[in-house]
Amino acid sequence: MDAKLLNELIDFRRHLHENPELGYQEFETANLVCQKLDQLQIPYQRGIAKTGIVAELRKGSGNCIALRADMDALPIQEETGLPFASKKSGIMHACGHDIHTTMLLGAASLLKESDFKGSIKFIFQPSEEGVNGDNENKSGGQRMVESGILNDVDYAIGLHVLSTQKLGTLSYSPGNALACTSSFTIIVHGKASHAGAAPHLGIDSILVATTIIQNLHTIVSRNISPTQSGVVSVTMISGGTAPNIIADKVEIRGTIRSLELPDYNLILKRFNEIIQGAEQMFEAKVEFKIDSFYPCVINNEEVCEKLKITANEIFPNGLIVTKPMLGGEDFAFYSLKVPSMYYFIGAEFENEITYFLHHPKVIMNENCIPLGVNFLTKATKILLNS
Repeated sequence: MDAKLLNELIDFRRHLHENPELGYQEFETANLVCQKLDQLQIPYQRGIAKTGIVAELRKGSGNCIALRADMDALPIQEETGLPFASKKSGIMHACGHDIHTTMLLGAASLLKESDFKGSIKFIFQPSEEGVNGDNENKSGGQRMVESGILNDVDYAIGLHVLSTQKLGTLSYSPGNALACTSSFTIIVHGKASHAGAAPHLGIDSILVATTIIQNLHTIVSRNISPTQSGVVSVTMISGGTAPNIIADKVEIRGTIRSLELPDYNLILKRFNEIIQGAEQMFEAKVEFKIDSFYPCVINNEEVCEKLKITANEIFPNGLIVTKPMLGGEDFAFYSLKVPSMYYFIGAEFENEITYFLHHPKVIMNENCIPLGVNFLTKATKILLNS
């Protein structure tokens, strides 16, 4: 990559960072991506999965490789103090999707001028960070895959920056790399009554809710093998209107994680049993729903082996094998459809305070951009020729 292209990419990334958009609202981001694709004279389709874009380069017959970047930001107030910090109140690129989009455009620029046989799909995906009001509770990744864009694809690659990983490294976890993950909502419907004079005439939804919560936290410790991974976290609870009124409604929200689908299904089974038991115990009505679901991201051993040498050549500090992470990623839908690899690229500032993804002060080291572009470019060529 020459200095001119790198400077253009950094300028583009900073513009995206200043102008973040939430999932399924990436209208201006999509416009900017399309402008770049027009300049590169790479044909594309837009409006896929609502605001997504799929561009394609074809040069003869051969394998088809999909490269994916996500475009959406998070509902976070930025506190980085960067000169190109978000101009939008309460919205921030706190997960590095601005860099992902930039690296994919950089790879498109280099591959446009490369000799190869086959086809490459550049997937600019919306709404990775959740379903964001989708009427079917589907993320951008799920909608992209369901649109059929992978039907002729042989391999797929996803790349994610990591602010706490050393610059110049690329990491991955073999097999099940990221967790099955879902967000849930529980609504307890009780019966209001005077909390002092007549508590016996009400159904205390707060008591029901706390009973459910305490029992939910026993699921992993008493149902999942200690050698397996699982998480149940209650992160939000709201209810009640006054200190002297028995609350008639409480809402509970949280997340479920597991690295194995059977364990995830067992957790769901116990959820339902605990909720049914609470209903019978307190004569309350309890609603339970899964708001979103991502399956596990599965890294393919064959693809991994094909790309190991190139990864070690490009990244000066090497390729790192890590343990699975219980984060969720809708690249999982791609990895269930075609053989795939999902990597984390280091974007840490050495000897500085670092913050993990989704933090209002998280900063990514832009020196990861040329490394990511070069890796996507060379990895694509290898898979085209495999």
